[in-house]
Amino acid sequence: MSVADGIHTPDWVKDAIFYQIFPDRFASSSRVSKPAYVESWDSPPTTHGYKCGDLLGIVEKLDYLQDLGINALYLNPIFQSPANHRYHTHDYFQVDPILGGNPAFRELLDEAHKRGMHVILDGVFNHASRGFYQFNHTLENGVNSPYLDWFNFRGFPVNAYSGDLNYDAWWGIPALPKFNVRTPAVRDYLMSVGRFWLEFGADGWRLDVPSEIDDDEFWREFRRQVKGVNSEAYICGEIWENAKRWLQGDQFDAVMNYLFTRAVMGFFMRTSKFNPETIRDTGLDGHGGIRMIDGLQFGIFIKELQELYQPEINQVLMNLLDSHDTPRFLTIAGGDKSALKLATLFQMTYPGAPSIYYGDEIGMEGARDPDCRRSFPWDEKKWDNDLRDYFKRAIALRKQHPAFRRGKFDTLYGQDNMYIYGRRMENEHFIVVMNLTEMVLSELPLFTPADSMEYLEGGYHYRDLFDKPGEVYDFSPGIGAESGFRLSPRSATVLQRLR
Repeated sequence: MSVADGIHTPDWVKDAIFYQIFPDRFASSSRVSKPAYVESWDSPPTTHGYKCGDLLGIVEKLDYLQDLGINALYLNPIFQSPANHRYHTHDYFQVDPILGGNPAFRELLDEAHKRGMHVILDGVFNHASRGFYQFNHTLENGVNSPYLDWFNFRGFPVNAYSGDLNYDAWWGIPALPKFNVRTPAVRDYLMSVGRFWLEFGADGWRLDVPSEIDDDEFWREFRRQVKGVNSEAYICGEIWENAKRWLQGDQFDAVMNYLFTRAVMGFFMRTSKFNPETIRDTGLDGHGGIRMIDGLQFGIFIKELQELYQPEINQVLMNLLDSHDTPRFLTIAGGDKSALKLATLFQMTYPGAPSIYYGDEIGMEGARDPDCRRSFPWDEKKWDNDLRDYFKRAIALRKQHPAFRRGKFDTLYGQDNMYIYGRRMENEHFIVVMNLTEMVLSELPLFTPADSMEYLEGGYHYRDLFDKPGEVYDFSPGIGAESGFRLSPRSATVLQRLR
């Protein structure tokens, strides 16, 4: 565990490449029996239908994930639930039988850990479901139930299916009754869930809508309970905006970095066929939507983002391009694969833990929910293998060089459709060039001296690691044409300084 400024974060997350899996849609194993009424795997996803992917299906695809370079899994909810997304929890101590039950999760954990892979779970602690035992008890018994204080009721009988809603529910959705976390028994129950699955072997929690539990002491106690089981457990909250309140070292380790997501979309999609229609009614459409920004504005925003949290926090933020709650990146970009490539290389060379939403690497598309939750096509003829190869190379680059995971980040140049930045750690120095223009880049601009001295020491002697691997360029400041350097339109590369 690392310690800086009194803040402790799990070391393993700094080296993590997360892969987010929506379990119903990733892979299905014949070893898990299926109900009779199941949607066909390749049919368009629906709001309530099941494809019946399962956890053993994930086990059987670990070779695929490891080949991609993945070393950490983030699973959307896996506990017993009447919804295909499983954010309506029936029983927090039982893995859904459709997913293979607790034995399947045991096998997944064991197999993942054998490969050095970590697994974090989705914790839905703000609300349960109408089928949750204590809620169902009040539904059946009304004022005679001993569990009246587990939820906030405003009258009886409980109107869970018809009539005016008379209890607190998330976003007023009757199927999602909100816990009354002021009740000690409720707090004890949720803390026990947090401990149980870590003792079972999970490596951490992604917390669903944690700001809805507007109680800092609840989350401080949750951290104490979780870290008491495993000091290296990862606690990542779903906070879409400034999360400083929760990132002081006493609550979460990190958040899903949607501020990063918006900035990346705003820059790398600025010259793509950006489609604002695909993000309407999503969190990414809030606060003015995705605002197109140029290289200068992008650099300013990235600097502000780097200064928002402590460096120890920045290194473990979950940096994502899309998720189960948003349209796919490629769809928002109007199918522009170059935008996704550029954004992915930036993601893999930026501080924090990259998170890939399942299937992005093979070109999966999808608009708003449920379309962004399509089934993974295991017919390789349907894959974009050029894109997958690009993901693999970008991931390998990050894993090979510690500077991309733990080094200092420096903006070197940002104007119009170009952004150049450096990463450095000890004797490793890299310059990453992002060319969003429609022209061949044949020279590097003159960097601002205050930002670039570390990279200019000893001259501009750099080897290409990505676009033209092995090519060596001997730059003169601002006169790159003589070096033979050429970077194609809408592409990027990584240059390593030679001693």
